[in-house]
Amino acid sequence: MAAPSVSNKKRLLWTLGAIALVFAILLGRIFYIQVVWSDELQQKALSQWTRDTSLTAERGMILDTNGVVLAQSGTAYKVLVWPQRVGDADRVRVARELSELLELDYESVLAKVSDQTKMEIILKRAVERDMVDKIIALKLGAGVGTAVDIKRYYPLSSTFSQLIGFTTVDGAGQAGLEQKYDKYLSGENGRMIAETDGRGNPLPYGIEEIIPPWNGARLVLTTDSAVQSILEKELKLAFGVNSAKNAQCIIMNCKTGEIVALGSYPDFDLNNPPRNDLNTLRDLMRNRIVADAYEPGSTFKIVTLSAALDSQTVSTASGYYCPGFKIVNGEKVRCWKSGGHGSQELIKAVQNSCNVAFMTMALAMGRETFYDYIYEFGFGSVTGSGIQGEAGGIVTQEKYITENTLARIGFGQSIAVTPLQLATAVCAAVNGGELMQPYVVKQIVASSGEILLENTPTVVRRVISEETSATVRAILESVVTEGSGRNAGIPGYRVGGKTGTAQKYENGRVADGKLIASFIGFAPADDPEFVCLLLVDEPQVGTVFGSTVAAPFVKVILEETLRHYGYLPEGSGESVTVPDVTGLSVSDAKHALEDVGLTADYQATDTVTAQVPAAGSVVNKGSDVLLYTESTTAETSAHQEAETVTVPDVTNKSRLDAHDILAKEGLTIRIDPPDQSGLAIRQNPAAGTVVEAGTEVFVEFSAAQMGGG
Repeated sequence: MAAPSVSNKKRLLWTLGAIALVFAILLGRIFYIQVVWSDELQQKALSQWTRDTSLTAERGMILDTNGVVLAQSGTAYKVLVWPQRVGDADRVRVARELSELLELDYESVLAKVSDQTKMEIILKRAVERDMVDKIIALKLGAGVGTAVDIKRYYPLSSTFSQLIGFTTVDGAGQAGLEQKYDKYLSGENGRMIAETDGRGNPLPYGIEEIIPPWNGARLVLTTDSAVQSILEKELKLAFGVNSAKNAQCIIMNCKTGEIVALGSYPDFDLNNPPRNDLNTLRDLMRNRIVADAYEPGSTFKIVTLSAALDSQTVSTASGYYCPGFKIVNGEKVRCWKSGGHGSQELIKAVQNSCNVAFMTMALAMGRETFYDYIYEFGFGSVTGSGIQGEAGGIVTQEKYITENTLARIGFGQSIAVTPLQLATAVCAAVNGGELMQPYVVKQIVASSGEILLENTPTVVRRVISEETSATVRAILESVVTEGSGRNAGIPGYRVGGKTGTAQKYENGRVADGKLIASFIGFAPADDPEFVCLLLVDEPQVGTVFGSTVAAPFVKVILEETLRHYGYLPEGSGESVTVPDVTGLSVSDAKHALEDVGLTADYQATDTVTAQVPAAGSVVNKGSDVLLYTESTTAETSAHQEAETVTVPDVTNKSRLDAHDILAKEGLTIRIDPPDQSGLAIRQNPAAGTVVEAGTEVFVEFSAAQMGGG
């Protein structure tokens, strides 16, 4: 037999090579499918015979100090789509039916229903049970279903709205404590995996694997919802009767640093925040107590007084003379009382809230000493309260401070603080001298019961001595019993405090007619437990003072808070019910109040439009009732205490000298006709007249001006 030819051998080798190559390719493909592609194919296979559904973790509750539920999660439902199980012919109908029922955009729903790359898509969350029943009734097939979901509820609606904040529709913290402590509250979602048939229906005896969710932790606050209801009731009233831009209040336990209550009005319903109006929502949810810095005005005098006494710069025997102004480096800085307070000792100066006395204290301490106390009291830095959005206020660096600025800081200008900072500082001034760490979260407790975080009273540092604090308490109590804070006095209780009326600034200039009236009070004055600060922003009433706009509301808040915590009034404490005197003339209202043993406090004598305390309130006999009338709800005039000046005498002065003298007092000169020269022979208003700053003064000169201007 002849041997194969060379060409046949080559053909055989090529054939064997080709076969080997095919086997190599097949082996490579098998390796790729079984090893490289196996995970993806396994997932695809699982998607065809299993259904993987997310189990939402229950968000942790938020409770007040007494266990009252402020935020909780309740059962709701989510609407799901499994696109791979929706037939091609059914997608349009499914999208149309669901978009109409759920009030969603049709094109968006259609895109999701048609997205074959996704195993599961959530169309809508937090729907109620009746919506689930409607979806079942539509019989949309195996590609549409529902699952249990969690919805956030706020049982007290608007209570603590700025503090608590709210969540997104998906249950993530979006504002307030809900956002700040989201990692504790949110928990961790679980999963449920169930075997299904070819149509996606669960098998009756199929394997089901459940990985349970890990529920969120519980947040326990220091706040008291009962006291909060008192605070919010008075805030709403202060806002309304004063036609204000907003009103804010905070109550702290000055011994522990616990925040008992805080809030701003207007507020909003946490269950239904105005998400469709972002500007309104942003404004309403702003926690102004911690986020907004403002010039405190006279309430800051508590800090100046404490620092001056503790540094032994002054004593209760120190005397002051107030002519209505103080010259600092050639600049006339005015007291709020244009005529001055005359001679007075320290206690009387505090009762009078005399700016001159406090300028003198600040300058006597000097920049270095006064600034040391300002920083020791916590101004210029955040308090670390644990509240979302806290700001540190504005304290100009010491090296840039002139004597003029230092003098103004002494009476609460040229420095900006947050209400929380001021309340914390005053707590230190009256509690014995210790700056306490303010806090609002008492505990964070895991769903297992483990305490993850616990806050307790913490002394940051000693700011003033116990002796100084006792003196400050006594002086501030006299402000309420004998001085400008009389409207905060509570029969049967010892109360101390300080009024404040501060200017507002816009574009670096004092905003005309825009003021913040405030009062900060504490009780019991001999052994303080509570400090309450209330601010009324831009009150639109005839006369704006902290003593009339803010103090009466602090009185009500402190009295009801003291009663809530079991502090009973001293003495007989005979109580009476406040009658309704709205609609009466002030004269008739006064008689009606006197008939039940109450006194009237009013600014005008026309018809009463509102009263504080409100009709039906139970108060101690002898209490004051503040009457608001039609006149006191008029447009705000310029603040007479801070914005009035005395017209100087410019007769026998040249045009230039007269101009400069008037300008120095904040007045403008008007020469009519303008072509006059010589010396001034008469003026209007006359010298000595008290007028508003910025008033024009007409001046007539002795001769017509010759030549050019």
